[in-house]
Amino acid sequence: MSQLPLFDEPNDATPVAASLAPKLRALADRGAFFGTSSWKYEGWLGSIYDPALYQTRGKLSIKKFESDCLGEYARVFPIVGGDFSFYQFPSAEYWKALFDTSPDTLRFGLKVPEEVTVPRWPRHARYGARAGQENAGFLDPKLFKDLFARPLWRHRHRVAVLMFEFGTMAKSTMSGVDEFRARLGDFLDALPPGFRYGVEIRNPEYLGEPYFDTLRARNTAHVFNAWTRMPELIEQIELPGVHTADFTVVRALLRRGQPYEDAVKAFSPYREVQKPAPSVRLALRILAERSWQEAQPSFTFINNRLEGNAPGTIEAVADSLLEDA
Repeated sequence: MSQLPLFDEPNDATPVAASLAPKLRALADRGAFFGTSSWKYEGWLGSIYDPALYQTRGKLSIKKFESDCLGEYARVFPIVGGDFSFYQFPSAEYWKALFDTSPDTLRFGLKVPEEVTVPRWPRHARYGARAGQENAGFLDPKLFKDLFARPLWRHRHRVAVLMFEFGTMAKSTMSGVDEFRARLGDFLDALPPGFRYGVEIRNPEYLGEPYFDTLRARNTAHVFNAWTRMPELIEQIELPGVHTADFTVVRALLRRGQPYEDAVKAFSPYREVQKPAPSVRLALRILAERSWQEAQPSFTFINNRLEGNAPGTIEAVADSLLEDA
């Protein structure tokens, strides 16, 4: 994964891209891969993306931008997060189109569909008649293998990691960490080899050695996550036994205490860093440096809603890492 796409360098119309690309190459050469949680952000036009590439009849075409910008993204970043797969089981045709129209060296960190990770459907209008009902597909390895892993299998070399995100589980749904890790362990034991797997939880009380042991026994990564109701990353990295695999996965999504909706309102359209999070940046640096020391890859995905502009956050962390490299 140390080789990035053999494209032309980003041009003068994309100054952030031109500055950031060689830094991320240097970090990737050491096994530290940085990318963003998604890629279709109009606020990055003029910094990461060249607006001239997406003109139709002299005007910016959002349709053209959204369909074509991944190739330009890959001139800068070696990996990208795919949240889109959390809400669907993409078809084999969808995967083929995605991978055929993006550079072969771009790797994806994909969220496994919520059909596998939600024990009870949220009481939200978008779930229709299922809202509030138990999910029969929760931790069903056959469902995962048949509808997700099998269509994706031929493209597995393009996948950095598959991530199982579990939202906050109430005791009425999951009695506690012992029940969760027992069910999770059985599920992980049934998964096909050939992918890296990571687990992201939103129940801070589960973070402890019994849970970490369940992951470690299966070389599955605890996904370090900066999120509104999780312990700070700088606290997570100090937990005994928290490094559970021979690779590291990080998702820096939100600062602690900030709801998603507030971050969207404060930061969109995500043109620039507006509120740095020094402790998160420090934790990201520590995790990358540890991966170097252990000669293990790390995959770090940054969200715009952490500081206001994910590329800016990544460049700040990259600068701090390269200063001491």
